[in-house]
Amino acid sequence: MVGTALVRSLRQAGFVNILTRTHSHLDLTNQQDVRLFLQNEKIDIVVLAAAKVGGIHANNTYPADFIATNLQIQTNVITESFRAGIQDLLFLGSSCIYPKNAPQPLKEEYLLTGPLEPTNTPYAIAKIAGITMCKAFNRQYGTRYFSVMPTNLYGPDDNFHLENSHVIPAMLRKYHLGQMAAQENLQAILDDEKAFGIIPEATARDIGLAPDRSHLQHGHEPRVVLWGSGNAYREFLHVEDMASACVHLMNMSTRNPEDQLINIGTGQDQTIRKTAGIIQRVVGFSGETLFDKTYPDGTPKKLLDTSRINAMGWKPKITFTKGLQDTYSWYLQQIAKSKK
Repeated sequence: MVGTALVRSLRQAGFVNILTRTHSHLDLTNQQDVRLFLQNEKIDIVVLAAAKVGGIHANNTYPADFIATNLQIQTNVITESFRAGIQDLLFLGSSCIYPKNAPQPLKEEYLLTGPLEPTNTPYAIAKIAGITMCKAFNRQYGTRYFSVMPTNLYGPDDNFHLENSHVIPAMLRKYHLGQMAAQENLQAILDDEKAFGIIPEATARDIGLAPDRSHLQHGHEPRVVLWGSGNAYREFLHVEDMASACVHLMNMSTRNPEDQLINIGTGQDQTIRKTAGIIQRVVGFSGETLFDKTYPDGTPKKLLDTSRINAMGWKPKITFTKGLQDTYSWYLQQIAKSKK
């Protein structure tokens, strides 16, 4: 999601010589492969958007994978960029790097001032290591490596697999499935599975889908069950706005040397409950929404202070409702494509 949005934004800004590699063509956990790639290409700036990511469930289930894989990727790319003589690098972090109970909104200087949220500590520590590496190379070697901290992102090309996706794609897909069940449209649900992966059994039960996918229960009242209390606050940014912010920063001829860590967000947040209501209206689901409080909320509030990047001349343009509508349109297009 992030990489493709960055490429689109760079092209719109007039960049034409953009080098990209998929995981199948370049394994960033392999130091030798990374070294050969960076040394054999003429590169002005590296943008490190690759990472192993996921929601609360994935972070809780695969903590070793999250810290090990991300540390490998970051160490290889940052170190080998320096060895290849590349002086400019943009590292994408995450707002989860900030302490769980830090004052709100979260300023860049709050980093490392308190304990992290336990559900994603391994991932956050990996990201903090990447930020620290960039600062260390700048201090020791005079490079111009800087890090950006996007808030919670959503948009086209997001991951909609219900077992490891983030909150927006997970909710959007659940509401879509609930709407298809309310219409008793079994084929549409099967088409969704073909496009975005098997529906977990808990979600299948909620919408009245038989375990063998043979039928929908007639008269079953479809519902959507969401994790947590719904009372946690979150800030959401469309991925196109995130990409435009990165290009804006890359285009700046001068940056304050102290601005090695920059928040990217909207400066506004809302409860998960309110977020769910907006998604429900965008999708058109009229059934019941339940919040399962046996699951964790994660950090109670996570709002970024965006005064630093705002002072640099950037602000987001895409409203949350418009961004959701665009994302849902993209989602439906992928289902249509999978049917051909």
